[in-house]
Amino acid sequence: MRASQDQLIRPRGRRRVLAAGLLAVALALTSACTDGDGGKPSSWQGGGESPAPKAAATISEPAVDAKDVPASTAIAFSTKDAVETAVELKDAAGKAVEGTLAADGKSWLPAGALEYGTTYTASVTATGDDGRPATATSTFTTMAKPGKQVRVSSFLGDNQVVGVGMPLIVKFSRAIPEDYRDDVQRRMTVTSTPVQEGIWHWVSPTEVRYRPKVFWKADSKVSYRVQAGGLPLGDGWYGRADLSVDVKIGPSLIMTVDNKTKRMTVTRNGTVIKTIPVSLGKKSTPSSSGTMVVIEKLRKTVFDTMEELGPEEGYRTKIDFAQRLTWGGEFIHAAPWSEGQQGSVNVSHGCVNVSMANGDWLFRNTQIGDPITVKGTERKLQNGNGWTDWNMSWEEYVKGSAVPYEPPADPDASAAPDATAGADTPSPTPTA
Repeated sequence: MRASQDQLIRPRGRRRVLAAGLLAVALALTSACTDGDGGKPSSWQGGGESPAPKAAATISEPAVDAKDVPASTAIAFSTKDAVETAVELKDAAGKAVEGTLAADGKSWLPAGALEYGTTYTASVTATGDDGRPATATSTFTTMAKPGKQVRVSSFLGDNQVVGVGMPLIVKFSRAIPEDYRDDVQRRMTVTSTPVQEGIWHWVSPTEVRYRPKVFWKADSKVSYRVQAGGLPLGDGWYGRADLSVDVKIGPSLIMTVDNKTKRMTVTRNGTVIKTIPVSLGKKSTPSSSGTMVVIEKLRKTVFDTMEELGPEEGYRTKIDFAQRLTWGGEFIHAAPWSEGQQGSVNVSHGCVNVSMANGDWLFRNTQIGDPITVKGTERKLQNGNGWTDWNMSWEEYVKGSAVPYEPPADPDASAAPDATAGADTPSPTPTA
């Protein structure tokens, strides 16, 4: 049975009132037996009931004595006339659970998924300007471990160093229904040092990405977390576990290719460090104009288009220093056979051809997530053909969020990129 609000917030006050009443009776009896003034019993003034606290607290979720509560539950509550609010969650053994208070002050989220089939007690204490606390409590039991669980994975691994154009990529092993995506996104947090404005964008029902408003600041530290453990994801499915990843942003290395000049300009932290002659796609197979990022790097590979183009136009060629830009097969790569045309004529099948020496130099200086913008070709880059997050305006990108976009209060959060960093070896892809 749900306890009344008076029972929830005033038990200690009633004990004090009872003690005061007993003391008053004892003093009255003593005065009657020790008449010090003509046999008239003296009277004791005081002993009135303590005033109720000005503040009040109510827990709305989980409800008192609730069963089968998702392990992802937050403590939702409201307070009245409170100048200070404290939230505490303990398991049946009295062990406290770590967590954080939401920015709006209306809910508290455990730091991780709760244990399945376990009883917890939540307490919310509100203190008013009179200094008197009022406490509401709710005891509940989490659900048994579900049989249908969704795995969450990150493309990036801990301690990986990536380029300033790298989107954070999170994938789900099962499609997330549209009605549940806002719940998921509210459990996805990104922390960057220095602070930078950004937002999540749903690419598909199974993939969501995050990018800042402008390129990441060089040498930034970025941490992202998905608190999906025990989270309802529709049709009886639940998140399997939470996921946390820490990465580092490298130097601001940006490549720009101009079809008019047939040159690539490479800048590091705002300074031009190299200009490279290129050959782009010929008219029948033009390169895509737009902003892409390096998706993968292959020191040696084989390009095989025999099945796609047939025996007349297809080819099977060994390639050095290949850097993928699109899923459709556009790469930056060394092409010794076109070195005579690089800088003057487009002869490739859509790739950015460079010399062996320049291919080697680029391969050694770039990393996954470095951006490249190609300008002035006959074909526009199709969004979705690669990591095309930067091929969209910020206004377009925020439309892919399942949660309404709110600009940050800090105007410095969207400042332009800068600075310096190094490179590192990626760790294995984490999954949850």
